[in-house]
Amino acid sequence: MPALLALILALLTLAAPSAAQACHDDQFEGISFTLCEVGPGDDLQLFHSGASGPYGSFRAIDQALAQKGQTLGFAMNAGMYHRDLSPVGLYRADGVELSPLITSAGPGNFGLLPNGVFCWGKGRYRVIESRTFKAEAPDCRYATQSGPMLVIGGKLHPKFLASSDSTYIRNGVGVSKDGKRAVFAISNQAVNFHLFARFFRDHLGLRDALYFDGNISRLYAPDLKRHDGGFPMGPILGTVIAKG
Repeated sequence: MPALLALILALLTLAAPSAAQACHDDQFEGISFTLCEVGPGDDLQLFHSGASGPYGSFRAIDQALAQKGQTLGFAMNAGMYHRDLSPVGLYRADGVELSPLITSAGPGNFGLLPNGVFCWGKGRYRVIESRTFKAEAPDCRYATQSGPMLVIGGKLHPKFLASSDSTYIRNGVGVSKDGKRAVFAISNQAVNFHLFARFFRDHLGLRDALYFDGNISRLYAPDLKRHDGGFPMGPILGTVIAKG
């Protein structure tokens, strides 16, 4: 009997998804999405620049990690950026702040308040409205600001219209109420903000979610044999896995 139990446990361990296998396809109201999920044990990091300047691509990050005996699990663009690829709004990686928080309204999707911050550290993930983030000053090892918020405490952003004809490929992140789970999603078809937000709230059951970007949205998911290409990116997030 102990031998049988040991065999069952071994099989369950082999079947358990690793960070590189955390992505899968999903459907909501006839629209295709791809999801990637992380938990407290995953090494999720933010990336922007290396010795030669901004990485700009998933491949460049993977090559940099390879020099340390690591590899990129999955990754996606993680916020808006200027022409020189510098972040728009707060960017903090490994406790070092590259760009400050912005709480004022402004042009474009980023300035469509309320916007927010995705931050994490010590095994907890949070999506926080930007002005609340400023007031609370949470101790986040990593943080990236973007906008608009998609879902705020279970409510959709007040400016979203179900009938909007502004549709793009979009990506973003939602977090569980206990902060132990973060779910990253990218639409595989063009969607408006209202549908994208409802995907997080109504389909995934997440009460807080943040928009990362649209049109340039990209995903790296080797388990799905997916490596989206395009113009250089600014902030990028992804899981880091030790080779072997």
